[in-house]
Amino acid sequence: MTLQIYSTLARRKEMFKPIEPGKIRLYVCGNTVYDFAHIGHARVMVAFDVIVRYLRFSGWDVTYARNITDIDDKIINRANENGEPFTALTERMIDAQHEDERALGIDPPDIEPRATAHIDDIIDMIQTLVDNHYAYMANNGDVYYRVKRFSDYGKLSGRNPDELLAGARVEVDEHKEDPRDFALWKSAGAGEPGWESPWGWGRPGWHIECSAMSTCHLGDSFDIHGGGPDLVFPHHENEIAQSEAATSKHYVNYWMHAGAVRVDNEKMSKSLGNFFTIREVLARYHPEVVRFFLVSSHYRSPINYSEANLIEARNGLDRFYSALRDFASVEAAEKSELRASQVFEQFQAAMDDDFNSREALAALHELVRLLNAAARAGEQDRADVLAAQLKGFGMVLGLFRDDPERYLKGAEPEGDMTAEDIEALIEERLQARRDRDFGRADQIRDELAARGIVLEDTREGTSWRRG
Repeated sequence: MTLQIYSTLARRKEMFKPIEPGKIRLYVCGNTVYDFAHIGHARVMVAFDVIVRYLRFSGWDVTYARNITDIDDKIINRANENGEPFTALTERMIDAQHEDERALGIDPPDIEPRATAHIDDIIDMIQTLVDNHYAYMANNGDVYYRVKRFSDYGKLSGRNPDELLAGARVEVDEHKEDPRDFALWKSAGAGEPGWESPWGWGRPGWHIECSAMSTCHLGDSFDIHGGGPDLVFPHHENEIAQSEAATSKHYVNYWMHAGAVRVDNEKMSKSLGNFFTIREVLARYHPEVVRFFLVSSHYRSPINYSEANLIEARNGLDRFYSALRDFASVEAAEKSELRASQVFEQFQAAMDDDFNSREALAALHELVRLLNAAARAGEQDRADVLAAQLKGFGMVLGLFRDDPERYLKGAEPEGDMTAEDIEALIEERLQARRDRDFGRADQIRDELAARGIVLEDTREGTSWRRG
């Protein structure tokens, strides 16, 4: 099956055709690093991590760039609140984001440009826009993009520029020619963070940063641009306007946007008290459970972060790790071996259909069924092959990275039973069954179950996991 991608610009799935045969250039808008990354950021980062993993698994030569916005009003304001240089704040938040990514099994991008490292590129692009009359310097020292001059403005979001003008919800700004115009360069006062430019001391606007960084690293035209659902308008709309006006070339062929994250069916918001950073979530759930939760939905679909859904994700991941429990020493299968799998075509068809990881997981559930059947039948060689395939496909989705026994037994919560306590009770239960004291044996099972410890009796003995 040929790879199909849903493009926000086309508003439909399209057969993917690269600009350069065999190669894909991909840019994703990264975070503005004034605070810890939240679960919505995790959704975007995991989604594109899976996409890049699958593209490489499929044989594509991928160049993946994901930027960091390290200069912005929010950054400056937060640094001022903290009484620290903005660079100290951004370095700390970047380090924290990288820690979160590693915990979630997110591979680093090939290129991670920072806005502050591309000021010269940004200034050059703004100057080109000014020279071509797509931008103007206002009497307040700011430089604005002239929206009415770009005839295709609104093509990504589907918004009519005239309607935007009629219903513009912008504060009156006598410095702009048009209320739709947006800042490319913002003047700064003495002592404020900034750089010298042809328009005086100042700093770049948010939108121009991505236009400059993406074209600098991937070229004037590239294959895929991605980001969160809130970026379609105005950020990505403005990127198109800036980039195409500056280069006179088509900017991006396929626009991809991840779905929104809601919390208990409400929009995530600090004011509602339902705002969760990645590290807050990881303090409550195993990192791979969080990743499994995110991968279990199609990347474009909205997802609901809730206790019930995280528990469901944990139970789903438990089933995979339980199947792999006796195959810890088995190495993940290579791509050539995965092609021989009974579920390869199902997995490939799902991922080629706009990276449908939810359906791809259905193929892996079928592998679990086959693996469990082979194990029960004592077909050790076949079971080993199936376990290797399960691990191999899991790697494409960034799953099953932990040792099964360690994952299933988990870290003991503070004040909870230790592994030694549990093993002692299991041994006591075993002795009670030998003594035919089934009442005591059942009592121990119930006591452990009440503490979240699940026992699994097999012919080989009793194993346990934290439920």
